[in-house]
Amino acid sequence: MSSQFQQEPPRRDFDSFVALVRERGPQLPKRLRQVADHALANPDDMALNTASQIAEKAGVQASTLVRFAQALNYSGFSELQQVFRSRLREQLPDHRERLAALRDEGAAGPNMAQVLLDGFVQASQTSLTRLQATISHDAVDRATTLLAEAQTIILVGARRMFPVVSYLAYAFGKVGIRCVLVDNVASLGPEQAAIARAGDVVLAVSCAPYSPATIDIAAQAHARGVPVIALTDSALSPLAERCTLWLEVKEADYGAFRSVAATFALAMTLAVGTAEKARPDA
Repeated sequence: MSSQFQQEPPRRDFDSFVALVRERGPQLPKRLRQVADHALANPDDMALNTASQIAEKAGVQASTLVRFAQALNYSGFSELQQVFRSRLREQLPDHRERLAALRDEGAAGPNMAQVLLDGFVQASQTSLTRLQATISHDAVDRATTLLAEAQTIILVGARRMFPVVSYLAYAFGKVGIRCVLVDNVASLGPEQAAIARAGDVVLAVSCAPYSPATIDIAAQAHARGVPVIALTDSALSPLAERCTLWLEVKEADYGAFRSVAATFALAMTLAVGTAEKARPDA
């Protein structure tokens, strides 16, 4: 590899990264080309999964990911992964774009309050109806049993799903069930969740675009043998790949603003069902 390549700064955006891989691909050793092919074919996995999970899927050692990143002038795999995570964030419209779309649909007229409320209520109703039709009651029952038997419940959720795990912390606390809310203050989420031991259960909540912090924490707990219950939106979710049990909840949206009604309904079901099973006389 030429010194010119080694002196180039790392590419920060996904399109530039793709161009770089296509340019240097023929010069890379066989195993690194294998990683390059996997990365271009599975960019979401590269953004959301841990290094060990990616290496397993690509059929290489985790150290090969580091060598691949360094061959493209990144300091390590973590720096390279930020390129894929930035791509995932950029695919979704930001809130200003969502508001503009709603205005285009007539939500900014004289009846704005009614139009918005009707839209969000309809999205919530759709989410709740879908949950009723698709949820596995046996899976919910198994989840409440696991939670009721846990010594401590570790609650993990970020961004849009943080209010859900915050509610669960409130509900469990009110009925005397020991739990820990991972709030990730000072980016200490992994350290907060690392208290999970045998006899504990991790309850992780994340839907697309999946929170990398939640995915990583759940995967690390699963690797340590701690049971993980996941609330997520698809069998293809990275949460569903590394857990003991997962519950599917798909939310409808209005103007790209997704409802959380079904997720909260499921969370309330888990809280009350767990409390009932955890009664001393249960």
